[in-house]
Amino acid sequence: MEETLYLKIPYTLSEMKHHYGPRVHLLADPYLQLGLADLCSPNCRQPQLHYWVQRLYHSLLHAAVNTCFDRELLVSDTRMKAHHAEGTLRVEVPDRNSKAVVLNLARAGAVPSFACYDELNRFFNPAGIRQDYIISSRSLNDQGEVQGSNIGGAKIGGSVEGAFVVVPDPMGATGGTLVASYERYRKLGKPKGWIALHLIVTPEYLKKVLAECPDLQVFALRLDRGLSDAKTLQLAAGQSWNSEKGLNSHQYIVPGGGGFGEILNNTLE
Repeated sequence: MEETLYLKIPYTLSEMKHHYGPRVHLLADPYLQLGLADLCSPNCRQPQLHYWVQRLYHSLLHAAVNTCFDRELLVSDTRMKAHHAEGTLRVEVPDRNSKAVVLNLARAGAVPSFACYDELNRFFNPAGIRQDYIISSRSLNDQGEVQGSNIGGAKIGGSVEGAFVVVPDPMGATGGTLVASYERYRKLGKPKGWIALHLIVTPEYLKKVLAECPDLQVFALRLDRGLSDAKTLQLAAGQSWNSEKGLNSHQYIVPGGGGFGEILNNTLE
């Protein structure tokens, strides 16, 4: 008889309750919240910054793969096969031939993107894993307010047909960069889906990307809506979506973690 216990592995993501819909996954994980709190502390500098970003992104990717990727049956002989006919492992795992395109958004996304790209290459067939590059910057008016996103350049390796497009970007603030990137890929085939991986998102970001990117799944460690009024903050997330506010006048997240592009590259004064 063959072992059947691991032929169908149930997986339920631990998520915070909210009213943003089924495509938003706010991880309910106290352990990771501890790491994110350390990362956002004013005292956190290199090399701790890179450590925490990579550590947290491995966990975000883990959750996304278990939730979104197809499964296959793995049949593999173990070292005990030399001694017992029963030494063969049969277990359900993510499909090792899954395809993924990891989008590196310079500059805040550089470290998260490589962490995800490297991890996917280790677990899956590297022939199906690719990393693309987009240089994007905020478009500001004379008052320093964000008006949108400008794509200054891109290196895209080809079609995304049948692949997950994975976007590791620490701060999901306005959604402008993700939407602009999404539009850039429209003529490059039909992807399996889009997966956005963020440390922190805002209600404003979620409203924009969910409306404009219909096949997007968002995974985040934290939702920040710290500038909402007292009444709204007592309600469940998304229950009074139009009253929620997480961005200041310069479109930075509050409480947030500061400008991660500057912090990760040591360009702060």
